Amino acid sequence: METLNDVKKRIKSVQGISQMTSAMQLVSAAKKRRAVAYLDDMMPFVRNCVDTMSDIRFNTETIDNPFFTLEQKVTGQTWKIAYFVIGGDQGLAGAYNNNIVKACEEHVRMKILENSAKGIITDYKLYVFGKVARERLVHLGYNVDPVPTEPLSEPQYYTAQSLSGFIKQKFLIEGFDLVYLIYTRLESALNMKPVVVRLAPVDFKSIDNVRADLGCDMTEDEGNHGISYYPDVNDVFSFLVDSYLSAMVYGALIESYASEQTARFAAMDNATNSADDMMKVLELKFNRARQAKITNELTEIINGANQVNNL
Repeated sequence: METLNDVKKRIKSVQGISQMTSAMQLVSAAKKRRAVAYLDDMMPFVRNCVDTMSDIRFNTETIDNPFFTLEQKVTGQTWKIAYFVIGGDQGLAGAYNNNIVKACEEHVRMKILENSAKGIITDYKLYVFGKVARERLVHLGYNVDPVPTEPLSEPQYYTAQSLSGFIKQKFLIEGFDLVYLIYTRLESALNMKPVVVRLAPVDFKSIDNVRADLGCDMTEDEGNHGISYYPDVNDVFSFLVDSYLSAMVYGALIESYASEQTARFAAMDNATNSADDMMKVLELKFNRARQAKITNELTEIINGANQVNNL
């Protein structure tokens, strides 16, 4: 049975945990608000970019650009696939990191099975941003790039430009056939969903999904709008691809960051509530233990007094 001092120590420990989780909850709430503000600020740029790319797709018969051409593989050939996975550098965020790792595992396995059924070899590599997700995937035995990535802090556009340039280099120079981006989309304060987006070659189905999410008018796509592109459509498209990659990566970084802070806020809120509930139980135990101690002391005093009177 716990003594009075034992209960006191537990109460002090739980109070410390409650203060820490409350502080982390406030910090996560502030970071989430900033991330959502960043996301709102970049939406007009992304909307214009994807709208223009859709216009080019519907109004141009041929586009000579490797980011637009998806090669077809036959039996015996190899799909070389790069995955860029955005996770978190810290824990205490509920199932945030586990969900992104699970989404990555499922997509890699799905691609391997699909290609195996067609007699096609799958050669993949994971580029993982975020210490927790990286260590988990390495532990599970996946082919993770050995070069450690920089810790992810609050997203900046120049970071997204640097990363998109790295992705473009992998696709054009190192010969990857497919490049996927895996991140967590913040659909609401209660719903965070890991998503897999094909960055290269450009997936217009993904663009249409992005446009729908941005609230773009999907009824004005078809038909020639009489738009001319200078110096030519391929140069314009090449420029837009760079902007599109940077915008998609920046959006993914922001949404992942906001999702992580939202998950951490919810986890710390649950932890704080659990600590408060535990405090109530411990305070009740403390009061009972103190009452029992007082009762024992009174009993000893009365018994001592009775023994004195009997002498």
